[in-house]
Amino acid sequence: MTAVGVDVADRVLGGWLGRISGNMLGKPVEQGDHWTRDRIDRYLRQAAALPLTDYLPEPAAPAEESALRPEWRQCVRGHIHGSCRDDDVDYAILGLHLLETHGFGFTTEQVGELWLLRLPYLQTFTAERAAYRNLANGLKPPLTATYDNPYQEWIGALIRADIYGWTCPGLPRRAASLARRDAVLSHTGNGVYGAMWAAALVSAAFTAPTVRDALNTALTVIPASSRLARTVRRVQSLHESGLTWEDTLTTIAEETAALGWIHTIPNAAVLTAGLLYGDGDFTRTITLTVRGGLDTDSNGATAGSVAGVLSGGAAIPPQWKDPLEDTVHSAVFGFDGVRISELAERTLRLARTQM
Repeated sequence: MTAVGVDVADRVLGGWLGRISGNMLGKPVEQGDHWTRDRIDRYLRQAAALPLTDYLPEPAAPAEESALRPEWRQCVRGHIHGSCRDDDVDYAILGLHLLETHGFGFTTEQVGELWLLRLPYLQTFTAERAAYRNLANGLKPPLTATYDNPYQEWIGALIRADIYGWTCPGLPRRAASLARRDAVLSHTGNGVYGAMWAAALVSAAFTAPTVRDALNTALTVIPASSRLARTVRRVQSLHESGLTWEDTLTTIAEETAALGWIHTIPNAAVLTAGLLYGDGDFTRTITLTVRGGLDTDSNGATAGSVAGVLSGGAAIPPQWKDPLEDTVHSAVFGFDGVRISELAERTLRLARTQM
């Protein structure tokens, strides 16, 4: 199904606003080996912030400050003035620049060239830093992903995928193909599948009647036998069985415990649960996703993107978008201080060429 008849402009803006606000929500507690689901909820209870309906509150106890991300003071309610810089948003901006510069026929090598030109090395992490180092040493894809890179199936490629969904509304296979071309610079296996799945999920959200339909569509672009596909289906089955959100996450956490908190598989499970139990409600979706723990800012960002596309920007509650002040701070050269509305307009121009 294509996006004909859909208010694509509002949906694209919703995707950007959702990604940025979801990222900001999860950023203070982005340390999955410390900020478990129980510890996040304990933090919120101490601050009288459950149910969570806004950005994280300031810590109720001074002792908790040391465990938060260093940027937490710019990311908690009442103190937000534009978005904090974060790689989850930097890659969306860089992907936009990639498509504006090279078009939809871009190559994996051109992705790498733009990283070297536009992205500071110390603002990359895990698989992206390994690939960046390999690029600087003269290696070419796919060696950039495989040489001395123990992070090949971690979440980095997934967080780069939204731009391909936003620019291919209602065209999930097209979005997944673009995301794969980007992902293989730094990832393999489920790391690549995660990017393809996320791009298709965002794309499908433009036209899917429900978030469950979008999830089902996204599963069609990755191998059904992959661990990623099996894990997403597992979360869907637990949701269908009537299990609570808490019990679903407990079950999945036990089944994926060996993989670590930045691996694609457990994070995709937390994201899927947030989307299903959020059931299309923007606030509930991003808050449940972040409360699920693991890579909280990345999961919050992708959940916010999907929920924002589903609802449109106009329907996102003001407590999420107003503090952003239509401003993004970014490490991508030439984009610091850019307006969110401008990013959405530029994305829309690209999307219209695919419709």
